Amino acid sequence: MPRKHRKEEFTVMKWHRKEKIAGLLFIAPNLLGILLFFVIPALFSLGMMFTDYKFANPKYHFVGLDNFKKLFTDDIFYTSLKNTTIFLAAVPVSLVIAFVIALLLNRSVYLKGLLRAMFFMPYITSGVAIAFVWMLLFQPTEGPVNNFLRGIGIANPPGWFSTTDTSMYAIDIIWVWFILGYNMIIYLAALQEISEELIEAARIDGARKWTYITRIVWPLVSPTTFLLLVTGLIMSLKTFGIIQAITQGGPSNSTTIVSLYVYRTAFSYYEMGYASAVSWVLFAIILAITLLQWFGQKKWVHY
Repeated sequence: MPRKHRKEEFTVMKWHRKEKIAGLLFIAPNLLGILLFFVIPALFSLGMMFTDYKFANPKYHFVGLDNFKKLFTDDIFYTSLKNTTIFLAAVPVSLVIAFVIALLLNRSVYLKGLLRAMFFMPYITSGVAIAFVWMLLFQPTEGPVNNFLRGIGIANPPGWFSTTDTSMYAIDIIWVWFILGYNMIIYLAALQEISEELIEAARIDGARKWTYITRIVWPLVSPTTFLLLVTGLIMSLKTFGIIQAITQGGPSNSTTIVSLYVYRTAFSYYEMGYASAVSWVLFAIILAITLLQWFGQKKWVHY
C-alpha cells in the first residue's frame, strides 16, 4: 500500500476514535445516572427481596421465598392489583378521546393554537396542584361537579373520593384528563404526516367521513397508537404521586395501586425486603404487558 494511502487511513482511524470518545463523553452523564439510580438500586433490591431487611435496622436475615409466600396471601396486594387494572383502563379511554380531539383540531378551527395549548397544560402542571383542584371539584357536598349533577336532576350524586365504590373511578377521570393533552399532541403530529394526495384520492373515490377515518386515518396512525399505549400503560403502572396527594390510597385501600403499595410498604412501614418483592412482581407485570402488546401489535399495527 502506498505511504500516502496508509497515512490517510491512519488519519481516518484516528478521527473515528476521537468521534467515539466524544460520543461516549456526551452520553456518560446519562449512563452514570442510569447506573447510580436504576441499575445499582435494582440489583440491591433483587438481593433484599430474599431477606427481612427493615430500614435502618442492621440486623436482617435470609428468608428465602417467605416474602413471596406472604405476598400471595396478602389481601391488600390483591386489592391493589384490582385497583391497578381499573386504573390502566384510563389509558385506552384517553387515547380514543385524544384521537377524536386531534382530528377536530387538525382542521381549520378558530383559536386552534390556544386550544392545543389548553389541552396540553395539565400534562406539565404540578401533581400537587392537580390534586388540590380536583379535590375541590369532587367535594361531595359543595363541589362544582356534584352541584352540576344536582342541577340536572340527579338527587344523590356520587361521593367520589369519600366512598369506596366511586373513589377509583374518580382517580381514573383525573388520569384521563391528565394524559389527554400529551396523547392529543402526539396524534396531531401523526395526522399532519398523512399525505394530502391520499386524502384527496379518498375524496375523489367518494369515501364517507367515517370510512375515511376508520379505513385510512386510523391504520396510518396505528404505530402512534401503539407507542402511546405502551408508554401510557408503563407510566400508569409506575405512577402514584397524584393518588398519594389526593387519597393516600384510601378510603379503605380502595385507591391503593401496586406502585403506591410498594412506596407505602418501603417508606411508611420500612419493610424494605417485602417492598422489594412487591416491586419485582410489579416489574414482571410491566414486562408481561409490554411483551403481550409487542407480539399482539402484528395484528393491528400497520407500518
